[in-house]
Amino acid sequence: MGHAKFKTSVTFYFEMNLKKEFTDKLKEAKKIVFFTGAGISAESGISTFRGKDGIWNKMKPEELASFNAFMKNPDLVWEWYQHRRDIIHKTSPNKGHYAIAELEKYFDVTVVTQNIDNLHRRAGSKKIFELHGNIERNFCIDCKTFYDLVELDSSNKVPNCKKCGGLIRPDVVWFGEFLPQDQFSGGEKAAEWSDICFVVGTSAVVYPAAYIPMSAKRNGSYIVEINVEPTDLSSYADYSLFGKSGDILPEILTEMRTLKN
Repeated sequence: MGHAKFKTSVTFYFEMNLKKEFTDKLKEAKKIVFFTGAGISAESGISTFRGKDGIWNKMKPEELASFNAFMKNPDLVWEWYQHRRDIIHKTSPNKGHYAIAELEKYFDVTVVTQNIDNLHRRAGSKKIFELHGNIERNFCIDCKTFYDLVELDSSNKVPNCKKCGGLIRPDVVWFGEFLPQDQFSGGEKAAEWSDICFVVGTSAVVYPAAYIPMSAKRNGSYIVEINVEPTDLSSYADYSLFGKSGDILPEILTEMRTLKN
């Protein structure tokens, strides 16, 4: 298939109309997957989890985001994740998140995300696979009991499990840990069955997560890249749109409304 690569404003895309091949795919599609990364969260203001000042900038991520680091200094690691949660709780889903959720009116939509911020669920998306976990969930390292944040003390001291007394950690994938198999296999299966796979806010070159769009491509899905600039994925995608996902995805939603009327 030919590739459409433009480096112009989003306004230009939709004034000149979307590529006909792409709109034809939209008309025919029944199942679509959104494979999302840090770029879509950055548009909500989550561009970094570190403050401009303080202890966090003096430490490497692996000194805070690993099981060994947690066991060595659980209170410090918990405090860092509380800091990250504070940032996330002060942000909201953006127009890109909401457009993905609203597209469920027209398609069977699955979101496969590398983000841990829960913004897709807060925007209303129903079917989500979280490859790297969810910062708003936690679990006991001993008995594996899960806890939501509302069940836990909001202090910066690591809480203990109410059942067994074990330490409670964030339900996120740390350095040296495997992706949750149920989330990865579920996302991969959705990608394999998709008619269109949108890759949004990520270059999709870090494995094993990058297997998701690769699986979609191998099984005949039409790959649409939405990134602010060309990436290593661009030569692999069937169609690339360069700009903010918060601008582009609402326009695709508008196009769908037109196609369905």
